Amino acid sequence: MKKVELLAPAGDFDRLKTAIKFGADAVYLAGDNFGLRKNAKNFDFDQLKEAVKYAHDKNVRVHVTMNVLPHDNDMKGIVEYVKYLDEIGVDALIISDPGIFQIAKDNSNIDLHISTQASVTNSQTVNFWYNQGAKRVILARELSLDEIKDIKNNAPKDLEIECFIHGAMCISYSGRCLLSNYMTARDANRGDCAHACRWKYSLQEEKRPGEYFPIVEDERGTYIFNSKDLCLIDELDKLIEAGIDSFKIEGRMKTQFYVATVIRSYRQAIDAYYNGKYNEGIAKKYLNEIRKASHRHFTKAFFDNKADHNSQIYDSSSYIRGYDFIALVLDYDEDKKLAKIEQRNRFFKGDKVEIFGNSEDFIDYTFDKIINEDGEEVELCNHPKEVLYIEIDQKLEPGDMIRRKID
Repeated sequence: MKKVELLAPAGDFDRLKTAIKFGADAVYLAGDNFGLRKNAKNFDFDQLKEAVKYAHDKNVRVHVTMNVLPHDNDMKGIVEYVKYLDEIGVDALIISDPGIFQIAKDNSNIDLHISTQASVTNSQTVNFWYNQGAKRVILARELSLDEIKDIKNNAPKDLEIECFIHGAMCISYSGRCLLSNYMTARDANRGDCAHACRWKYSLQEEKRPGEYFPIVEDERGTYIFNSKDLCLIDELDKLIEAGIDSFKIEGRMKTQFYVATVIRSYRQAIDAYYNGKYNEGIAKKYLNEIRKASHRHFTKAFFDNKADHNSQIYDSSSYIRGYDFIALVLDYDEDKKLAKIEQRNRFFKGDKVEIFGNSEDFIDYTFDKIINEDGEEVELCNHPKEVLYIEIDQKLEPGDMIRRKID
């Protein structure tokens, strides 16, 4: 049986490596142009080449986003860019604009994927893109499970269907938003979204200038455009059985810790399904793991065709943070039982923490002894990216992460 692909975000090289370590089958990323996350670190030409080689050495595919809705002056250098991506072996291009699609089709042999920005919501559009030469269609997020099933059943057998299963949602249809452009002159459709939908809004009556009223009865105002985050980890079985080819995780602007936590959880849950072990308990276990990364409240959005006011957050645009990412494992000396770690947030001797890698469970650990690079024991670790050593019997792997519950 062909397994569903787990497609992870890679906002920079560190997050690409993390996504691969924690179980991604493919990653999606952007170069310096033509992608919709201008404020991510992204990858220059040399980094793109290095990223493709690194991923391919790990048998992981690389999809490059070119999903802007471009104006004519955005097209400069696009033919050369496409040819370069073809030359370095990029596996797929994610495209929403027909003009860019035609350029990519004419100037490369790369698989072409239709972005969710293209707002594909029906079988006829899926078949249209297939006839143009698309290898995969990434469906709009405004579809129910029944609609997804119908589209998959009516799609050509060799056309792949990809769905988002986790991450931030946009108030506008398939992310085609003008709010940021209107309010800040930053065009979301060209990669520069200011996330104006997350701001705090109040109501002003025309004849009462300067008097602002909450749209709901709350002294803080209301966040009327502020969607909860999508989370479908407890619906994986239904989506796999619907024949979806790829599960996509949103988050190229998210942290390395977020990528590790979320990708690991979905990887474990997907593997549990194929091993005949996926059930309500497994789904709950990994949902609780996901909650250890910074997140908003969760919603299933349109999945059960019941998206309504309960999919929005009305009192805050803040994230929920239950755990801090405090250190990254760099190496482990099996003879000395000594782990080399790099500090990411302040921690103290005596702190109780959890250490996790890409295995099914995490390790409970207490910092009984912390040693700096001078061989001295320390009580407090407060220097960004300071290298330290801890004694631990369990073997750790480079890239494992250490987190601490926030009291």
